[in-house]
Amino acid sequence: MQKKLGNLVLDRWVDGDGDGKLLTSAVNGEALARISSAGLDFADILHHARSTGGANLRKLTFHQRGDMLKALAQYLMEHKKEFYELSTQTGATRADSWVDIDGGISTLFVFSSKGRREMPNDHVYLDGPPERISKNGTFTAQHIFTPKLGAAVHINAFNFPCWGMLEKLAPTLLAGVPAIVKPASSTAYLTELMVRRINASGLLPDGALQLICGDVGDLFEHLNCQDTIAFTGSKSTAEFLQQHPKVICESVAFTAETDSLNSSILGPDAVPGTPEFELFIKEVTREMTSKAGQKCTAIRRIIAPAAIAGDVVEALSTALGKIRIGNPANKDIDMGSLASQGQRDEVRDRVAELAQQAELVFGGSGDFDVIDADATKGAFFMPTLLYCEKPLTSSAVHSVEAFGPVSTVLPYDKLNEAIELSRLGEGSLVGSIVTNDNNVARELVLGTAAYHGRMLIINRHCAAESTGHGSPLPHLTHGGPGRAGGGEEMGGVRGVLHYMQRTAIQGSPQTLTAIGHRWIQGADQLDPGVHPFRKTFEQLNIGDTLQTDAREVTLEDIQHFAEFTGDTFYAHTDEEAAAKNPFFDGRVAHGYLIVSFAAGLFVDPDFGPVLANYGIDDLRFAKPVNYGDTLSVRLACKQKTLRADAGYGEVRWDAQVCNQHDEIVAQYDVLTMVATDEHWASVN
Repeated sequence: MQKKLGNLVLDRWVDGDGDGKLLTSAVNGEALARISSAGLDFADILHHARSTGGANLRKLTFHQRGDMLKALAQYLMEHKKEFYELSTQTGATRADSWVDIDGGISTLFVFSSKGRREMPNDHVYLDGPPERISKNGTFTAQHIFTPKLGAAVHINAFNFPCWGMLEKLAPTLLAGVPAIVKPASSTAYLTELMVRRINASGLLPDGALQLICGDVGDLFEHLNCQDTIAFTGSKSTAEFLQQHPKVICESVAFTAETDSLNSSILGPDAVPGTPEFELFIKEVTREMTSKAGQKCTAIRRIIAPAAIAGDVVEALSTALGKIRIGNPANKDIDMGSLASQGQRDEVRDRVAELAQQAELVFGGSGDFDVIDADATKGAFFMPTLLYCEKPLTSSAVHSVEAFGPVSTVLPYDKLNEAIELSRLGEGSLVGSIVTNDNNVARELVLGTAAYHGRMLIINRHCAAESTGHGSPLPHLTHGGPGRAGGGEEMGGVRGVLHYMQRTAIQGSPQTLTAIGHRWIQGADQLDPGVHPFRKTFEQLNIGDTLQTDAREVTLEDIQHFAEFTGDTFYAHTDEEAAAKNPFFDGRVAHGYLIVSFAAGLFVDPDFGPVLANYGIDDLRFAKPVNYGDTLSVRLACKQKTLRADAGYGEVRWDAQVCNQHDEIVAQYDVLTMVATDEHWASVN
């Protein structure tokens, strides 16, 4: 009796009832483990996630959750050797495992950084600036995001048992939402091992992560409107789940990443002998053989100019003929096996369908050499290339996906045909273009972007640093329209917001300031008692306001600034020319002179808790300033973000520069670093 994979539920490891399903090695067919979720109480699992996991995560700020993700990533890096060892049983080479394991852990690092750098050290995420909706400004509005009060159900595919989990888990936990992970059965043994290490780390709060190895039973019967489903797999399964009565009646958020007949277009300029032609052959070969073609982003349709389609077929056949297939644990191997024998048989069937409308020009299901393994026991499949002479009238090449090392060359005569061929895939996760002609690149992007979630343009100038056609990045959205599922994942903070609720809140500026911890114009302006630059981070209050004295702007000031800086634009130096400008009555002050004078009015010069000015945001000049005008500044503490253990916090100030008529002439945010009590005490 093989070991049974555990289910992590209610913060303890539980075996499912019965013998369960047998899982075997993709390399040699040997038994690895059994998998079962029978007997689990899925209502309790959901309740535990919501009541315990969610409550614990929501106590943490975005920065604290980001720190948690960083610590978890560091912990997993220390244990990745055992993940690599087990990963070979899925058919993955070391390079494949690097994408899955290191790539997944890297995603934790990226979201940790995004949370700590792009989100506040708070529990509420503000979506854009306030909306002024009343004449006098006493009634205003603000969009905010707060964590949903349910659970995120992650249903993952077999091809990336580590990355597939971590790329969903990172934004979910950063959002403050607990996750219930259901990996695909065939490679669940690797996911289970990683979850065991995550659980052993003790870095996640109780209830934050649960794992179901097996089917989800009646889990969907207990979903509600606060839950989120993130699905990766076949389009047919996604459609089945989306039609579940609970998903429909409770309007459960559902994001799907499904089948995708991704295409790569070779530009007409990229003829044999050009760097772009060589790059195209290299990229297609890599995408066909990486992970044995078991990537939702792999190139399935090779769109090439008809005049050189034969050259493309010949070059690809030569390149594919050099691929060494066999035991992925062998360092000399280029491509391992498919994830299971069932998956191998599925690919064979799909190739047979494609071959009814396309010519098999390389590979297929015949005999081939397998190194350091037995082809009859493993799930090996040879790289396979097809050629479709009339792709505009052949439906199979645009609708049948062989989820393995299989791709089809589709010739085109004109760019509009290439665009049409790309669109016939009816939506994909990624499309790529290889050309050194930027006009061609623009035409193809404008013609096809609406059908792709991501587009990559490769040429000789960026190839060396390009991450490649098939590499989703945590910084960018991963998903696509139509056949690709219509969903989005990752994309930096965008991915975090999938698990949060956007709410428009309305009320007085002071109330909204208290809720969002960001000062809104019209809210109370507090007397700081001393110059606010004399206050430490903790001593500052949101709303602390300094009203400065006034300063006159003279003609000599404008002339000196022009000569000193070299900014002799006519509006500042030529009275007659400036008067012709419809915006000015004559010579006006430079915008940056206004900002400089404003700083001179509000800055406290002595050594103090304000350590540095690191920028200005949203600078706008609202009204010209003529010589003879006077300027004053209202500076309000707008927002505070503590950088834990750094000795300082970031303080955003709302600066409003007015003239003698109390008219706003400039407005912007000043960004400063302000020492904490502890740091300030240590230097005084």
